[in-house]
Amino acid sequence: MATNKNMKAKPYYHQQNTNAAASGGGGGGYSSESSNGGSNSPSPPPSPRRHSSISHSRRRLRTKSFSFFRRDSFALTVSFIFRRNLRYLVLLCLLYVSGLIMCVGPFAGLVGHTPVPGSVYRSHEIFGKLWDQIQSDNSSAIDLSSVWKYKRLKVQKPCLNSTVGRYFGIEKESPGPSGFLIVEANGGLNQQRSAICNAVAVAGLLNAILVIPRFEFNSVWKDPSEFGDIYDEDHFVATLDGYIKVVRELPDLLMERYDYNMTNIPTFRVQAWAPASYYMGEVYPVLREQGVIRIAPFANRLAMNVPPHIQLLRCMANYKALRFSDPISTLAEKLVKRMIEKSSGTGGKYVSIHLRFEEDMVAFSCCLYDGGKAEKLEMDMFREKWWKGKFKRKDRVILPGLNRINGKCPLTPLEVGMMLRGMGFDNNTSIYLASGKIYQAERHLASLLKMFPLVYTKESLATPDELAPFEGYSSRLAALDYTVCLFSEVFVTTHGGNFPHFLMGHRRFLFDGHSKTINPDKRKLVLLFQDMNISWVTFKDQMEIMLSENDRKGIIVPRVRKINRKTSIYTYPLPECRCLQQSHNTTLQLTQPAR
Repeated sequence: MATNKNMKAKPYYHQQNTNAAASGGGGGGYSSESSNGGSNSPSPPPSPRRHSSISHSRRRLRTKSFSFFRRDSFALTVSFIFRRNLRYLVLLCLLYVSGLIMCVGPFAGLVGHTPVPGSVYRSHEIFGKLWDQIQSDNSSAIDLSSVWKYKRLKVQKPCLNSTVGRYFGIEKESPGPSGFLIVEANGGLNQQRSAICNAVAVAGLLNAILVIPRFEFNSVWKDPSEFGDIYDEDHFVATLDGYIKVVRELPDLLMERYDYNMTNIPTFRVQAWAPASYYMGEVYPVLREQGVIRIAPFANRLAMNVPPHIQLLRCMANYKALRFSDPISTLAEKLVKRMIEKSSGTGGKYVSIHLRFEEDMVAFSCCLYDGGKAEKLEMDMFREKWWKGKFKRKDRVILPGLNRINGKCPLTPLEVGMMLRGMGFDNNTSIYLASGKIYQAERHLASLLKMFPLVYTKESLATPDELAPFEGYSSRLAALDYTVCLFSEVFVTTHGGNFPHFLMGHRRFLFDGHSKTINPDKRKLVLLFQDMNISWVTFKDQMEIMLSENDRKGIIVPRVRKINRKTSIYTYPLPECRCLQQSHNTTLQLTQPAR
């Protein structure tokens, strides 16, 4: 991840450097010397042929000034070759795209080509062919308590024992806080969570007082929840005391200065993944001058490769300070206990699945399943309704088959069920399904329920009265799913996103560095799900290999040297967050709290 120290963003006053670098034509400049062929004879010699004179002159020029323009000559040669072959490159690209469309696009069947392996959804046919074998195969059921065989040695290190501001000399310049920091978090539950953790880190970096983050209303999520509706504000403030100071709102004196209008406050629009040097060079001076700044929006506005003491603040915020509010925590704990009770046949252990097969996900992926023309028409209408022509632009080529080959199609409930049965999970396994409204739920869930009758959701575990206060609040409902998935023995992610990435990291933090997660290799799966000659034994062998590979990857810790982290600390919290693992019930504090 690049960390350009000269990175610029538009600050609130929209001043930008407009230094335009004028590039002159370097290279070998030609002099205006005369080239009359020198002769002391009183009578001139016979005139040479024209082409010989030109050739002789050119040779002299090349001899005298070769060292000056050889670079330009090379550049001109390359340019000439490129222009000459450009038409062929364009033609080659067109042929390649045409081939893709013919092989994996909608015309494959019309021209008689055999579809590329993995490009066509045939999972329902494979299931019909293998169902009798699946149904009778409970001989080698996997024990949920022994799914994960890889272990990571727990090496405990103490947390940093110093205040963060000193690392940048801020306290030497000014012993008090630099000012107030306001951020506006956007997106869904876990994108907001990322913004909160980054805000804590930036506040520590700038030695600023953090105002409880504000949540932007999102037209997609349509959840008007505030910070205190989702997280325990008192716990957040108290846990971070000793790291940074957090207040619930700006002092009235400051609000009066800006006419009680938040948009009048000096506002930065920071580029994504801005390095610490940007905040120190661009944001900090304005914060010191104005006493308050606002950053909006604030999703992914801080680089992952920041100094260790800043990473520690992210860890502290994510795994200690952010605790769900009492209404969410109370119901979530009930759901976890009920899942444990439902899983008595497997020692109270259960599997959780984050199933991304909602209507909007299927439509956005542009993938085709087994619904035929009716499904395609329905998805086209949905895309037009929600994305207004985005998928009809002339420059957009939709290739459902290619999307499937590249693993970009959401797994169906049937495919997830077959994968798990192939890995050895039998029909006595209890499954918690974390999902929105499944697309054509009755039809698509039927096969999963045949393979796993013990499937539960928050709607089936909770009473209508218990769920009533959460209806219409997508982030609060997602928080319930997050908690139940967090404490499952096996977590299955099916289509990426912030939800599984944060869960995998949280589970690594809780379970001694192991994510205990199945992240399917969808590129491999689509090939198996289209092979009509595959046997159940062969399919099982491949699934057992995939499970073993997920077990191995579950304990991976990325190499982090100094500040060159390229992976997300929210997915891979070790090694930086390891010092906080020593006690999940103790709030660690730095020795000198910020003033």
